[in-house]
Amino acid sequence: MESIDLLKILAAVLALAVAIIGHEIMHGWVAYMYGDTTAKNAGRLSINPLIHVDLVGTIIVPATMYFLPMLLGGESGFLFGWAKPVPINTATVIRKGGYNAAMQVDLAGIVYNFTLAAFASIALVSMAQPTSADSLVYIFLYLFVMQLLIINVVLGVFNLLPIPQFDGAHFVMHLALKYKVNAIAEFLYKNEKYGIIIVLIILMTPLKDYLLLMPVQTIISLLLS
Repeated sequence: MESIDLLKILAAVLALAVAIIGHEIMHGWVAYMYGDTTAKNAGRLSINPLIHVDLVGTIIVPATMYFLPMLLGGESGFLFGWAKPVPINTATVIRKGGYNAAMQVDLAGIVYNFTLAAFASIALVSMAQPTSADSLVYIFLYLFVMQLLIINVVLGVFNLLPIPQFDGAHFVMHLALKYKVNAIAEFLYKNEKYGIIIVLIILMTPLKDYLLLMPVQTIISLLLS
């Protein structure tokens, strides 16, 4: 494997860690602002990556999505994953700030991802595309910023989808509860156990092209324009 390939993998792994760990910390931090100390007491507001690792979301899914296309004779796939969810006492958040506060907690990670993607796009536009004459440090930095843009947009778009157990569904559930549309909230809550299955179906079928790749490409094009 060439040094550039190794740099691509390292940049992608580091960018994924920054994206998913920061995403989860932001949920806990916003909840903490509303008086919920659950995440803080559990030590989950730390940037230590080891305490946020989820076997499926942080290791198995990203490795499969990235390397499987290569094993099948194609280019490397896009990197996607998630960290172990930060524990939150939603009842405390709602008691202190109402359903609006709960929705802010739900969207905190998504806002983090899109904000990071925006900063990455600004940096990327100002950087010259590396050539063979550039140092490995500069090439790595360029690849890292590029992956930071792509991965954060992917995570932001994915988490906007109302998939049970994930952020989009949590937001819809609290919005429904706020306006007393309890049937929607109950449906999403009862089907949380199927969330991972739905995610895998999306990622392993052409659904990902319509629900993820097309919106991601559109947003990245807008950011880089």
